[in-house]
Amino acid sequence: MSHPTDGNGSAKFAIGCGAGFASDRLDAAVELVERVALDWLVLECLGERTLAFAHRDRRADPNRGFDPLLERRMRALLPRCRARGTRLLSNMGAANPRVAAEATVGIARALGLSGLRIAVLLGDEVTEKLAPDTPLWEGGTIAERGVPVGANAYLGCEQLLPAIATGAEVILTGRVADPSLFLAPMIERFGWALYDWQKLAAGTLVGHLLECGMQVSGGYFADPGKKDVPDLARCGFPFAEVEAEGAAVIGKTPGSGGRVHATTVKEQLFYEVHDPTAYHTPDVVADFSAVAIEEVGPDRVRVSGARGAPRPPSLKVTVGFDGGYLAEAGVSYAGPNAAARARLARSVLEERMRVVHGYRGPLRIDLVGLRSLHATALPEPAEGEDVRLRAALRAPDREPAELLLWEVEALLTCGPAGGGGYRGRITPQVTTASASLPRAAVTTRIEVLEA
Repeated sequence: MSHPTDGNGSAKFAIGCGAGFASDRLDAAVELVERVALDWLVLECLGERTLAFAHRDRRADPNRGFDPLLERRMRALLPRCRARGTRLLSNMGAANPRVAAEATVGIARALGLSGLRIAVLLGDEVTEKLAPDTPLWEGGTIAERGVPVGANAYLGCEQLLPAIATGAEVILTGRVADPSLFLAPMIERFGWALYDWQKLAAGTLVGHLLECGMQVSGGYFADPGKKDVPDLARCGFPFAEVEAEGAAVIGKTPGSGGRVHATTVKEQLFYEVHDPTAYHTPDVVADFSAVAIEEVGPDRVRVSGARGAPRPPSLKVTVGFDGGYLAEAGVSYAGPNAAARARLARSVLEERMRVVHGYRGPLRIDLVGLRSLHATALPEPAEGEDVRLRAALRAPDREPAELLLWEVEALLTCGPAGGGGYRGRITPQVTTASASLPRAAVTTRIEVLEA
């Protein structure tokens, strides 16, 4: 298996995405490694709420707090990556990257991968560096919002490059900005300067297109009859062949399902980008407004033309807070007059919670099957023969949550008629907010472990 080459026979740099969120598929990542000669495989697994939940888990058990799928992914990918000379980089460390690295060492030893080196980037957790009066982007201060369960700065390439420089086959991190996970290996490969804003913007464009996995290869793009995608059940993960000046061709695993074309790339280009002329990352402020997108072959799209400006003076911080408890419960009504019975059940439940029990907190009751996702944006249709009452509330303590489940289940015998299929659950919640820290306040370090 050879690496991709340009028209002059020079080897290009190939980097792929093997996960776009914490619960992404594993078989597609295995296929990507097996079918494409990658220099790097990046698993981007860390959303803001995912990280806050990881802090909660670590508080309950110091041996938890990293991605719960780490073992499955490492068992499948480590032998294949080593056999193909592919280095693996992931933020599966979440709120406990050191323990995640120790777990990876144990997995490598169990697999007989002697001498495998794992570098771990530490220092993104900044909980102790935030004062109670630290302002939040959403307004107010940390003290006004509650007690943090954890806070993490978005690290960038400057902090990640020393880990890459160790030569470790596996690098694990906590909170690193998503495109930086892809940009840092490009910087190391091509020797780009940390203040070459144009090249950093070009690499950030590539990272942003890859970071959400199958979104750029047709997954989240698919809309049957409007935007058809072949063989969606076997959609392939994307990869990029990057040139020394930063332009790249986006493709997907050969033989896989999905599509990569100009429109899938355009949709991902603007995903979560509030201002395409000024996309802020820890590495650069990127301008995507003049990006050129060119289809150069089946499932191959070349991108170029990103521009860059100096990076922001501070780092974004995600702060996680205890969000209390979320209660969800439901009952179904079917057949003739189902909508009327569901509406009666809704009014009964509202009266029981508000009047009988005096609950004054937020309460949402949806009739699923009667435009429930639209809430009040569209009127409910008069009829429906398959309706599910779904009730939910969030409270700081458990008592109102248990009360809601009790009252929803009581609808089965207290009426109206024909209710069935009760389900209820209570789950601990976290909420998140954003703050800023000066770069100088964030100190990182690298540790290297060996199997």
